[in-house]
Amino acid sequence: MEQKFTGTVKFFNETKGFGFIKHDESSKETFVHVNGLVHEIQQDDRVEFELQEGRKGMNAVNVRRID
Repeated sequence: MEQKFTGTVKFFNETKGFGFIKHDESSKETFVHVNGLVHEIQQDDRVEFELQEGRKGMNAVNVRRID
């Protein structure tokens, strides 16, 4: 099973369909594309996600909003 991470949406551009999630447990940020979303997200949303190797590094996938 994939490891799940939690974080906060630092930025998400709905028009361009991408943004970045800041991890809770580190200062790392991960790219997120609209194709990796389960729920619509916006800046400052709390999310849970998995990591998947993308063309330019790791991408957040299966991104879900959490409370």
